Amino acid sequence: MDWNDELIAKAQEVVRREARAVEALARQFEPNEGLADVVGLLHNCRGHVLVTGAGTSHAMAQRFAHLLSCCGTPAMCINASDSLHGGAGAVTADDVVFVISKGGHSAEVNQFVEIARGRGARIVAQTENPESPLGRLSDAIFHVRTVGDVDPYGMIATGSSLVNGAAEDALCVLLLELRGYSQEEFGVTHPQGAVGKRLAETAPPR
Repeated sequence: MDWNDELIAKAQEVVRREARAVEALARQFEPNEGLADVVGLLHNCRGHVLVTGAGTSHAMAQRFAHLLSCCGTPAMCINASDSLHGGAGAVTADDVVFVISKGGHSAEVNQFVEIARGRGARIVAQTENPESPLGRLSDAIFHVRTVGDVDPYGMIATGSSLVNGAAEDALCVLLLELRGYSQEEFGVTHPQGAVGKRLAETAPPR
């Protein structure tokens, strides 16, 4: 096997390994895992869903907040570290703070959560560790576990971020369907780009 073949074989194995981890996620959605509680809090939120995390989890928070908004649930990503320098004043009692944290021990994230709780917001934790400090601060737990060895060194969140993203995608679609959020409503907030052009071309004449 030459070098090019080795690269291709390795890349294929990475994708297959990550696909198996995402498939294993489907078996985690069971009645006792709190999915209905999480969906209920997000669906009934009267303010904004404020999504946060640290490191790679912050990148996933940006993605999730955007997709929630695309699916009819007003959401914004909030930087936990910046919030400790005054940004936490944006949180209201009508908001839900959705925290993505694998271990639930990030000090700046948990300090922000304590402030948000004090301001009356409800807290949802997406974590592998419900018994963590973050889990104990939360009103609902979205317990997402990555099965298998999918992260280099067990630390670089390649496969696990994909699993967490898939879990968040499930929430987005559930909320979209619960709200009856239509393609026409989405078109109002997405008038530009290739998607906006396609929506405009397929929209019924007024």
